[in-house]
Amino acid sequence: QVQLVESGGGLVQAGGSLRLSCAASGRTFSSYAIGWFRQAPGKEREFVAAISWSGGRVYYADSVKGRFTISRDNAKNTVYLQMNSLKPEDTAVYYCARDSTVGRTIPLPLDRQYDYWGQGTQVTVSS
Repeated sequence: QVQLVESGGGLVQAGGSLRLSCAASGRTFSSYAIGWFRQAPGKEREFVAAISWSGGRVYYADSVKGRFTISRDNAKNTVYLQMNSLKPEDTAVYYCARDSTVGRTIPLPLDRQYDYWGQGTQVTVSS
């Protein structure tokens, strides 16, 4: 059974930074791409960033490009999302998810491509 646990969310002022972590169980973590998604109240879940199994390829939503950085440490079974220059519109519950296909080299922005999801962590950015 795969479990993903997000942490690092909180309340921050606009312009501030947070680093989210996604810790995964299971020995095959390093074989899968991982994605970050978010959902704001009253809105649909949207893609934020994704990283290939090796960490060699990353993909960002245009809304976060240049401000957020996704990375992974396979030795620690953890993926990170460094969020800088936060804006009030970044306020949402952030989820990490595991790709449904092992070894995918190009991470995808489609939530239907991910099969295991964490419980989410709240990020609130005040103006």
